[in-house]
Amino acid sequence: MSPGQHTAAGVRARWRRWRRARPFTAGLLIALGGAEMLVTLRAPLGVLLHVGPQGLAAYLVPAILVICGVLLITTPQQRVFYAVLSLVLGLVSWLTSNLGGFLVGMLLALVGGALAFAWTPVKQRPARAEATPAAGTAVAATAPGPREPVDSSAPTESLDALLSAEPGPSRDARAERG
Repeated sequence: MSPGQHTAAGVRARWRRWRRARPFTAGLLIALGGAEMLVTLRAPLGVLLHVGPQGLAAYLVPAILVICGVLLITTPQQRVFYAVLSLVLGLVSWLTSNLGGFLVGMLLALVGGALAFAWTPVKQRPARAEATPAAGTAVAATAPGPREPVDSSAPTESLDALLSAEPGPSRDARAERG
C-alpha cells in the first residue's frame, strides 16, 4: 500500500471515488423512504390511516423499497430497473402504507427513483500518451475522423441525401409510363 492511503485524506478520496461510481444518493433516499414507511406502519399513534389493502402489501412495498435502495448502491449496472421499480412502488405506497408513510416516505422514494433514473456513470478519461507541449508551442487540433457504421447493414447515406431524394417511383419508371 502506498503511504498516502492510510491518511484521512486518502480514505476520504477512496470513499469519494467509490461513492461517485454509483447512484449513492438515490439509493440512500429510496432506502430511507422505505424505512420511513415501515416505521410509520408500526408507529404507536392513536390514529393511523388504513387505506387500501393492509396486511402483507403494507409491509412488502416498503421492504422492497429498502432492498431496491441497497441493490441500487451495490449493483449500479441495474439502475434503470431499480429506478423504475422504486418509482412504481413509491406510487403504490400511497394506497398500501399509510398514504406513503404520511407522504414523506413516498416523496423520498420518488425523488430517489428519479435521481437513480437520471444518473449516468462517469466515463474514465484515457491516459494521455503524449507529454504536454512546452510553453509557447501551439498544438494542432485534429478533427475526428468519420464514424463507421456499427454493423454492415446500417445505412451509410447522410440525412441530407435521404431528405433530398424524391419520394415515389424512380425517374425511369415514370418515363416508361408516360
